[in-house]
Amino acid sequence: MATQCVTKVELTVSCENLLDKDIGSKSDPLCVLLMSSSDSQWYEVGRTEKVQNCLCPKFAKKFVIDYYFEIVQKLKFGIYDIDNKTVDLSDDDFLGQLECTLGQVVSSKRLIRPLVLKNNTPAGKGTITISAEEIKDSRVANFEVEARKLDNKDFFGKSDPYLEFYKQTATGWQLAHRTEVVNNNLNPTWKPFRIPLQSLCGGDLEKPIKVECYDYDNDGSHDLIGTFETTMTRFQQASRASPAEFECVNSKKKQKKKGYKNSGVVSVKKCEVVKEYTFLDYIMGGCQINFTVAIDFTGSNGDPRSPQSLHYISPQGVNEYLSATWSVGNVIQDYDSDKRFPAFGFGAQVPPTWQVSHEFPLNFNPADPFCVGIEGVVEAYRVCLPQVKLYGPTNFSPIINHVACFAKQALQQTTASQYFVLLIITDGVITDMDDTRSAIVNASRLPMSIIIIGVGGADFTAMEFLDGDDGRLRSQTGEAAMRDIVQFVPYRQFQNAPREALAKSVLAEVPGQLVDFFTTMKLSPPKSDAVPPAAGTV
Repeated sequence: MATQCVTKVELTVSCENLLDKDIGSKSDPLCVLLMSSSDSQWYEVGRTEKVQNCLCPKFAKKFVIDYYFEIVQKLKFGIYDIDNKTVDLSDDDFLGQLECTLGQVVSSKRLIRPLVLKNNTPAGKGTITISAEEIKDSRVANFEVEARKLDNKDFFGKSDPYLEFYKQTATGWQLAHRTEVVNNNLNPTWKPFRIPLQSLCGGDLEKPIKVECYDYDNDGSHDLIGTFETTMTRFQQASRASPAEFECVNSKKKQKKKGYKNSGVVSVKKCEVVKEYTFLDYIMGGCQINFTVAIDFTGSNGDPRSPQSLHYISPQGVNEYLSATWSVGNVIQDYDSDKRFPAFGFGAQVPPTWQVSHEFPLNFNPADPFCVGIEGVVEAYRVCLPQVKLYGPTNFSPIINHVACFAKQALQQTTASQYFVLLIITDGVITDMDDTRSAIVNASRLPMSIIIIGVGGADFTAMEFLDGDDGRLRSQTGEAAMRDIVQFVPYRQFQNAPREALAKSVLAEVPGQLVDFFTTMKLSPPKSDAVPPAAGTV
């Protein structure tokens, strides 16, 4: 049984007096949050946005984490000066870190600590402030906003406006959301955006909200165009036919200028409050996760009878394929009521015809490829291994398309009743990269996630490319994935880590991917009545 999650906590981060690592300009900081809940290694929870040219950043992106009262949850906040587009932080300047526990943050509500370097010496005068708030309200506000006749703050060209939304707290105004910048436009229309009510007003529709409009400058010295204060109740009166309109007032300009009216008008076309379901809402509301395993039987694994082979089963009865299957399967089987998992192999010559197959059932029964429990998958693998000839090439697209067929059928559902997770365990380089890219782009529109675990010591650069963390994956024809559905992890990173560490890392993104898909498709849990609605849900 999973540990009972006490609550969800939202963390807001800001820094003061960061080290300046850029010559001729200021650092461009980003905050990464790592977590460790046992003596195991750290794993990444998430990252804020990068704030350009700023030594005292307020990060708009929040971290939302599950808080377990009974577990010591270690946190490590790392601040980096981002100078390139790579996901890897090791090539960026390190500005300092703070190690603490979630318990410390929660109990102090607002933790201010000095930042330290890796050798524990002070990171200059740098400090970090972390504010914690329990999430009691799962509603979000969907906004569509534009503005007109904004003041021009630029000598050359026009202002580059963006908005910042602030929540009122006991210690002052706290940044809740920052829009994107619309370049060179005094009548901008911002892309639709969403702000959780918890972040914006703590769920209190009458609580004051402050909105500031700025002209963006590359050097970080953004000019204030104007501000206004309002409430969610007022925002919600907005409609396309009758927008909620607010005068942007610049108090300095108002004092100096006689007859000053405003510095432009912000027009809210839409502010719709909706309940947002969590991963647990879907699971407890009856959503089933269907788990499929696909194992690489290509020749590059080596002869299974040789101890050098990745398929060699040790005297203790294990190899990397089995360990990876156990680790991930053990966690995921709790979310599948019938505990029957289809398990396939690919890249082997299969009896009786000895044709190469890229999706053969491990139990050799195409009519019923299901194995009972993870034990059944492991047993089918052991029985299958001596009966096939390892061959090639390494084609992923057939098995991805196979699972996608079932996910497509599930799209006919009117509720969020089915979600599919495909685990591919492989030793190497994909042969059908173009077809695999297309298969993933197609699957991104379906209720489906793909986990790839790379075993052995091969170069897995191509796999990192499929894991679209550093930008949207595109098919060969240029079609972009609707969402990032691939998570790749090399097994060797976890060889000496506790057994649960691998599962934690590869499954970390699945809940978010599931929620993202069903939210986009506007599908509710099958038994919505089983899910307690948020207080005052509309």
